[in-house]
Amino acid sequence: MTKAGTTVAAAQTPAPSVRLPRRRGVELALIVLAVLLSVYGYCAVGLARTGTVPPGAAVYGAGLGVLALFAHVVVRIRAPYADPLPLPIGVLLNGLGLVLIYRLDLETPGDRAAPTQLVWSTLGVGLFIGVILMLRDHRVLQRYAYVCVVAALVLLLLPILFPAVNGARIWIRIAGFSIQPGEFAKVLLAVFFAAYLAANRNALAYTGRKVWRMQFPTGRVLGPIVTIWLLSVGVLVLERDLGTSLLFFGLFVVLLYVATGRTGWIAVGLVLAVLGAVAVGRLEPHVGGRIEDWLHPFATIEAGQGPNQLSQSLFAFAAGGVLGTGLGLGHSILIGFATKSDFILATAGEELGLAGLAAIILLYALLVERGYRAGLALREPFGRLLAVGLASIVALQVFVIAGGVTGLIPLTGMAMPFLAQGGSSVVTNWAIVALLIRVSDSARSQYDGQEAP
Repeated sequence: MTKAGTTVAAAQTPAPSVRLPRRRGVELALIVLAVLLSVYGYCAVGLARTGTVPPGAAVYGAGLGVLALFAHVVVRIRAPYADPLPLPIGVLLNGLGLVLIYRLDLETPGDRAAPTQLVWSTLGVGLFIGVILMLRDHRVLQRYAYVCVVAALVLLLLPILFPAVNGARIWIRIAGFSIQPGEFAKVLLAVFFAAYLAANRNALAYTGRKVWRMQFPTGRVLGPIVTIWLLSVGVLVLERDLGTSLLFFGLFVVLLYVATGRTGWIAVGLVLAVLGAVAVGRLEPHVGGRIEDWLHPFATIEAGQGPNQLSQSLFAFAAGGVLGTGLGLGHSILIGFATKSDFILATAGEELGLAGLAAIILLYALLVERGYRAGLALREPFGRLLAVGLASIVALQVFVIAGGVTGLIPLTGMAMPFLAQGGSSVVTNWAIVALLIRVSDSARSQYDGQEAP
């Protein structure tokens, strides 16, 4: 055959298809490591406090391991192409949170939160499994965008009917059972924002008028989503749930930027955030007090009144040093009533040190990065915005909480994902991980079997 004929034949030969690795074995190995690290922490607390291994260590390890194994099997069957990292990260963070709460329970024998947190964690993993089993395609959620937003607003309004707790109306308490509806509302609003912005992204990006080199969409397009955002934030301000208000605002700005690709929205968001913070700080005494504590964390010590929560948190971080005092050997319980919730990161900082704290922050960063990666890999806008929105919820929440307890920003009162005491929070975070796994499975499966370039 001639050289030209050889060339033509080679050109007509189809390129070999590429089969993507499923990496479920990697996920299983990381889950085993996460469970072992959690059990090691549990045993370390017992050895430090009593000199013996806690009697419930085997039960704790078996329970956490069985839950994680069930979740892994479901992912292996129903989402075989999913990213192998989100589930082990969730298991490790949840396991570490149970260890820290158990450690703090030893200081408050009359107020044990670890058993209840374990029950909520089980419910969270159950919800995770349910989402993976029932939601075969994340794009189905786009059809229920307005159902989600109505449900979110109803959930946000319900706590108004119940008495305030610690100055905020964010809880529903019935017969000793309590939930925080705002935790579930943030996922529902993320679905609505993603669906609406995906359907109107072209109009948001290319229509409207320019003001100071910033192109603003028409009111007909931007009005509905701004109205929903203002209603949700307004309700939260009335309930004094300023942490979640800040979270919703950040989520709205991030998704608007991703949908339009215009960096001007980030600048507008920062300006509005500063103006809102100044206004709320002056009009709301509770917020004003937190800003004063942030600006002068040691003022109560200088006045002879003893350290406040923020100063005790800073002392805990300072006492931890680089390697920490060791699990069970810190004194973060001196922070007070919010030690197991708002300030649980101070316990991690004191007993695990800067090294352990950095590892925890890196776990959150890796979870957020995998969410962004899944979104970028998708070809359709709704899934891309949904993945970015869910990952941004985790990122914003970690920033707000970590920044508050370390004195970087004023305290806002939120739960650290997976670590802090709070049933609604841990259940919602497992739902977020499930949705990220579903999106990542869709992102990778769309390339499986395609021809190699």
